[in-house]
Amino acid sequence: MTKSGFIFFTLTAYSFALLSQGCAQETGQETSKQVSNETGQETSKKVSNEISQEISKEQFQAILQKSEAGDKDAQYNLGRMYDIGEGVQEDDIEAVKWLSKAAIQSHSRAQNNLGIMYDNGEGVPEDNVEAVKWYRLAAEQGDEKGQYNLGHMYLLGEGVSKDDVEGVKWYRKAAEQGYAPAQNSLGIRYELGEGLPKDDVEAVKWFRKAAEQGYAAGQYFLGDMYANGNGVAEDDVEAAIWFHKSAEQGNIGAQLNLGIMYDIGEGVLKNDVKSVKWFRKAAEQGYAAGQFNLGHMYYIGQGVQKDDIEAVKWFRKAAEQGNDLGQHFLGDMYANGKGVLKSDINAYLWYSLSAAQGYESAKLSKFLLENNMTQEQILEAEQLAAVCLASDYKNCG
Repeated sequence: MTKSGFIFFTLTAYSFALLSQGCAQETGQETSKQVSNETGQETSKKVSNEISQEISKEQFQAILQKSEAGDKDAQYNLGRMYDIGEGVQEDDIEAVKWLSKAAIQSHSRAQNNLGIMYDNGEGVPEDNVEAVKWYRLAAEQGDEKGQYNLGHMYLLGEGVSKDDVEGVKWYRKAAEQGYAPAQNSLGIRYELGEGLPKDDVEAVKWFRKAAEQGYAAGQYFLGDMYANGNGVAEDDVEAAIWFHKSAEQGNIGAQLNLGIMYDIGEGVLKNDVKSVKWFRKAAEQGYAAGQFNLGHMYYIGQGVQKDDIEAVKWFRKAAEQGNDLGQHFLGDMYANGKGVLKSDINAYLWYSLSAAQGYESAKLSKFLLENNMTQEQILEAEQLAAVCLASDYKNCG
């Protein structure tokens, strides 16, 4: 099952235009900030160390007393408590205060978390150089999270000159300690050939290490390698297994691809209801490709009762995120008066936006629609499209 891009379709050709998540998108999901399940969903921080147990007032007082006496472990725990609001009201300034006290005593976890606070501008002004300083101190003590975050800064060129080789070096140090996010990111670098020679076999090795620890993004990327036969023999059944593990943890790329596999019956028995289920999960997390595909299922009545109004709803959600297929199909719905009042002007608006992104079918639809419109209508539609685009799709027809 090769998922290298779109398979395009029209309203009369009922095969899906299904978006694949290539490994160039670092996540399963990665952004400049670390993600909670490497998408699953982004968090506001890079990799930190959470305190999960309930804290009583007596325990808090004991930690406070130890902290005031200079105990670096207690200071670290107190800083984290203030950071996440565990047993005390969340207070970033207090968090920085106590993390700093522990960090200057060479507490590696505190150093990493203090780096996070500077990285995100929480409790202190945002300062990437200072963040790098603390990540490095943690990393040089062997802290795998500090190593990972330092590598991330080198790869982004934040607080330090961009250096893929140095970034990969620190990813590897963390990965070799068994840190799943680093293993996954190292796999991505091997697959992309960034900071080291491209090597799909090595990429699979590291994706598997992360996946076998239950890391959702690693599971997603390992599934993708099996689906495309990169670094491993193509195996749709194995791909579906890993996509399913990742999708169950909320990874939107895996949810989308699992929906695809159920739709076309690759790696799993064809099941339209399950296809809709997984498209919906991705769509409800705000994923434009999932929204588009869910809208199309409603449009053709596959796996769900046909419902043009619901189709328009999901096409619009995708369109307003800049999804060219969603824009084209929303234009079609306006042109045909399906699920929405017929409007050539609104149809032209959405065709124009889709066509501007290079979608050839939208260019044709726009051309054909012009024959039924006056120059005044075309001008109005073009003006509306310009307003829509300028507002980042917030003020559209």
